Amino acid sequence: MKKLNIISIMLIVCIANTITVFAQSDSKKDKIVADSKTAKDEFIKADHLMSGIFDKAYGYVIFPNVGKGGIGVGGAAGNGAVYENNTLIGLAKLSQLSIGFQAGGQAYREIIFFESKKAMDHFKASKFEFSAQVSAVAVTAGASGNAKYTDGVMVFTMQKGGLMYEASVGGQKFKFNKL
Repeated sequence: MKKLNIISIMLIVCIANTITVFAQSDSKKDKIVADSKTAKDEFIKADHLMSGIFDKAYGYVIFPNVGKGGIGVGGAAGNGAVYENNTLIGLAKLSQLSIGFQAGGQAYREIIFFESKKAMDHFKASKFEFSAQVSAVAVTAGASGNAKYTDGVMVFTMQKGGLMYEASVGGQKFKFNKL
């Protein structure tokens, strides 16, 4: 029963912290877009090969600030900017709830690249979520040189701060809102 209460509380906190980006003011939307541009520059600065991935991808979503934390039960949330053919088309919301061996908190950036229109359309339909088997590439110099698309999707993360024993993208869900 105690575990159920903890899960319920974490779920409520996660929902309260993940009020959709769609209800945000224009200034908050502008900040998300500006932070996304900064994050893109930081990814390219950390690994210059990523510039080519941005150019060749059909589309991508940049989450410049993802917060994640938990003790046993955890959650993550972040807002991002969505680009198709290198043109801003909308905003997205990332949310994640996880149960298992984990402790701590972290802040990171995440980019999801879409190889094709089909993969991008699946994301835009807000039906997109990562299974537990999905992993992300941590960006370091040259790391993107060996990265490959899996089912039309490729994921990169960059640590911003914090310390957390568990760091995965499995279980993430996304909501898309067209501009």
